[in-house]
Amino acid sequence: MLSRRGIRIKVMQVLYSLNRDAEFEIKGAKKRYWDSIEETFQLFLFNLYNLIQITQEAKTDAKKRKSKHLPSDQDKTFTPKLYNNELIQSLVENKKLNDKFKQLGFHEKVNRDYSKKIYQQFLEGEAYNEYLSKATTNEDHLEILLELYRHCRKHEIFIEAMDDNFTNWLDDKSVVIGTIKKVLKTLPQKDDNFYMDHYPDAETTKDFGIELLQSSSKQDEDLLTMIKPALKNWDHERLAVIDMILIKMALIEFMKCETIPTKVTLNEYVEVSKLYSTPKSKDFINGILDRLMKELDEAGKINKEGRGLIE
Repeated sequence: MLSRRGIRIKVMQVLYSLNRDAEFEIKGAKKRYWDSIEETFQLFLFNLYNLIQITQEAKTDAKKRKSKHLPSDQDKTFTPKLYNNELIQSLVENKKLNDKFKQLGFHEKVNRDYSKKIYQQFLEGEAYNEYLSKATTNEDHLEILLELYRHCRKHEIFIEAMDDNFTNWLDDKSVVIGTIKKVLKTLPQKDDNFYMDHYPDAETTKDFGIELLQSSSKQDEDLLTMIKPALKNWDHERLAVIDMILIKMALIEFMKCETIPTKVTLNEYVEVSKLYSTPKSKDFINGILDRLMKELDEAGKINKEGRGLIE
C-alpha cells in the first residue's frame, strides 16, 4: 500500500521531530514511525467505511419515497441498488471488516448528517440518475461507486471529515485513493481478510523504512562530516532543516540500499523537497547529491547490485 516515497516522507517527518526536540529519542521516534504506518492503514479503512455509509443513504431514501402520499413516477421506480448491489453487500456482510470498523470507533467519527448531505448532492448528479434509470450489472455498480468516490473527494464535508480525524490525510491522500480504487475493482469480495492485503508490507516499512530511520539518526554526525565539504560556500547551520535531513537520508540510501539505483534515490529526494521544503531546495539538493554521489562512488562506498547498479 505504501510506496517507498511514502516511507521516505514518514521517516523525514520523524527525523525532523528528532531534530527539533532534544528530549525525543530514537525509541520514541521508532514508535512514532510505526504509529504513522498504522494511521495510513486506518485512513484507508476510514475512507472505505465512509463510502459504505453514504451508499446506505440510498436505503433510507427508498423508504422515504415509499411513504409519500403522492409519489412521483421517479419515486415509484426508485430502488436502493446503490446500497443493495452485490459489491457493497460483500462489504456490509463482511463480519471481520465490520468488527475492525467497530474496534477503530468509526461509528463515533462519522456524522450521519454528513453522509446524508453528500448523498443528496450526488443524487442530483447526472451519473446517478442515469444509473437509476437503467438495468444494471456489476460493471455498472463499479462505475457508479467509483463516481461516488470521486464525488466524495471533492466534497467539502468529506475532506473536513478526513482532516478532522487524520492528520496524515494530505500526506497519504494519493496512496489511499489508489488503494480504495483497487478494492472497489476487486468487489464482490469472498475473502473476509481481503483488507489486510493492503496493510503496508514489511519489506517496505521495516527492511527499508526502519533501516533508513535508524541509520540516518545513528550516523547523523558522520553524515554531516561527509556533507560539509560539498557545501563549499554554504554554512550548514543556515540550511533549511528539511534539506539537510533529506540529504542525509539520501546518503544512507546511496551506501546501504543495494537494490535502489542511485539516480532513483537522487530524483526521489528532489521530488520530496518540492513538496516539503523551499522553492529553491530542489536545485540545491540535486546539486549537492549529484556531487556527493560521484565522490562516494569514486571512494568505493557505493555498492549496488542487480537493478541497483548506478545509472
